[in-house]
Amino acid sequence: MNHNESRPTSRAAVLAIGVVLAAMSAFYAYTSLTPSSATQTSPMTGMEGPPRDDGGPTDNGHIRGSVTVFDDSVSAIAHLDPDLLKALRSAATDAAADGIEFQVNSGWRSADYQNQLLRDAVSKYGSEREAARWVATPKTSPHVSGDAVDIGRNDAIAWLAQHGAAYGLCQIYGNEPWHFELRPDASKGGCLPTYADPTHDPRMR
Repeated sequence: MNHNESRPTSRAAVLAIGVVLAAMSAFYAYTSLTPSSATQTSPMTGMEGPPRDDGGPTDNGHIRGSVTVFDDSVSAIAHLDPDLLKALRSAATDAAADGIEFQVNSGWRSADYQNQLLRDAVSKYGSEREAARWVATPKTSPHVSGDAVDIGRNDAIAWLAQHGAAYGLCQIYGNEPWHFELRPDASKGGCLPTYADPTHDPRMR
């Protein structure tokens, strides 16, 4: 083989290396745009909320990244009422057989975090009265007491809406279909009708 015959192979190798380098550059450019640099809409409050990332949860109950009802290391899960957590895990185990995963957007929250969400809601909606349709005060919020969970996937919400009563898990508010609380009697008589929003809930007064 002479030198002229080797040139096409060398050119092909150079071209291949160029393609690989270009792909690597595009990959690193993409991964540099982490979720923490983007604004997301928080379904738990119906407003733009803190962005999620993969840095793990904080101690105030703010969930970052993907969290399930089995993540004991996450404060938002670990501080839930034990009976509520047991019911959620039982339901999640059965839902998994249908290919459904329960991801959690919000569970337990600290009073400070709840107060931050309320201030954000007032700023978003322009008044305390309107904000109350979405965010409770730290004293009245079932999230602060560990008695509520917000499910983050639409397929899981739909599954729980259909099957949740059997586990005592009920939707409470019509405007927040992702919000579930434990109602043990529901396993016998079904869930009660939902309130239109939290302002109609006597517990919020």
